[in-house]
Amino acid sequence: MNIVLVVFDSLRKDCIGCYNDGAPGRPAWPWRVATPHLDGLAGESLLMDRAYPESLPTLPTRRALYTGRRVYPFHNANFHLKGDFVGAAGWGPIPEEQDTLAEILRDAGYRTGLVADVYHMFKPSKNYWRGFDQWTFLRGQEIDPSRSGPDPDEATIRHWLPEELENPARRAFVIKALKNMYGRPRDEDYFNARVLTAAADWLAQNRDAENFFLTVESFDPHEPWFVPEHYRRMYDDTDGPEQVISGYSEGMSEPLLRRTRANYSGLVTMCDRWLGHLIEAMRVLGLMDNTLLIVTSDHGHSIGDGGYVGKRGYPSDPSVYDIPVFIRHPDGAGAGQRSDLLIRHTDISAHILQFASVPVPDDLDGKCFFQQATCRGPAVRDHVTVGWGPNVTVIDDRWWLNCKIDGSGVLLHDLKADAPFDANVADGHRDVVKKLFQAALDDAGNDVPDFVMDMAQKQEDAPGCSALAARE
Repeated sequence: MNIVLVVFDSLRKDCIGCYNDGAPGRPAWPWRVATPHLDGLAGESLLMDRAYPESLPTLPTRRALYTGRRVYPFHNANFHLKGDFVGAAGWGPIPEEQDTLAEILRDAGYRTGLVADVYHMFKPSKNYWRGFDQWTFLRGQEIDPSRSGPDPDEATIRHWLPEELENPARRAFVIKALKNMYGRPRDEDYFNARVLTAAADWLAQNRDAENFFLTVESFDPHEPWFVPEHYRRMYDDTDGPEQVISGYSEGMSEPLLRRTRANYSGLVTMCDRWLGHLIEAMRVLGLMDNTLLIVTSDHGHSIGDGGYVGKRGYPSDPSVYDIPVFIRHPDGAGAGQRSDLLIRHTDISAHILQFASVPVPDDLDGKCFFQQATCRGPAVRDHVTVGWGPNVTVIDDRWWLNCKIDGSGVLLHDLKADAPFDANVADGHRDVVKKLFQAALDDAGNDVPDFVMDMAQKQEDAPGCSALAARE
């Protein structure tokens, strides 16, 4: 069986139509985002309703997905390497001793390909292309140093950087990102279009392969939310300056927040349009009858949720942690079904190997779930633990625990409540806090690296957290 894995960076689950079946599912989002191709794919796929990353953000997520092994609690993950910033614990290469899916599948006779514009994967010292017979890096996303000049003029900078967000770091970011956008007048010149078109080209060029595994990585809809104007006008038809970056703070004015959501929504719609190009290429090439297609994201992005614009692990919430998962089986298994089984990225990794009829290594941290999901079988997990640096989130059927890995700064949310994230109920459910935090420690092997504990002790408590300590 052929396998195509498509990963969109920062794709919010609640901005996909099939995951938002009625009125907008989160009060912060004012409209329904058009995703006709994903919605169509949903009718042919198994949809997972409670899927989460294993670790965050960008690179730790991919390390887990590409290997099927836990990154949390971040052993072998304290990276300080030349040529990159320290993005988070685990922000580094895949350890040499961990085999990647691409290496395992290539050894099993698969032809392997990677098409990506996630520039963090290709920075000095990184190795996320390990095991791929062909890997294609499309340059220019965000502040990838693909162009050195000229600088945009002040009027252009002012058009894209609102004065209320101006500071030296954001100005430098926008200037570099604008340089990378020079000479892209058509839809086809934008990054998601280039990635998904190149992926379709790879499929056409490799039709002779007996079996193949293609990984497609689109950095869109990650910020900066540059998108052709006609997509943005689907959601905000007003004129005026744009807003395409995160402040990683609270308090963005309502007009700017609306424009931010419009640009993000437009970019999601554009990603959907070019995913449609890839899916249609698969149909034309006759691949839909012998190819498994998985579409997911690494994480979401808060855009006004709780008043915040950005990504963070503390406090955590579904706008960042909930991820979509579509699994289209060529035999039609699971088509049109949805499952509320708890899964995480490493489970997708294990299933890719199982779908390929390749033995799943005993030391893999993923669990296969497709049979249980399609036949309404028993849960494969009773909880998931998601690590982000010194912060841990534990989610089960009812509860969402978020705290620092030293047990301080506790936030507990009741997922059965009408508005779960409006209240911290930790003080009234100390037994739940203790149970879930112990699950987090067990998942860490009760062995948290000193550098992670140091980070936790230096981090401020989140507003509204409980004074109780989960660790006793």
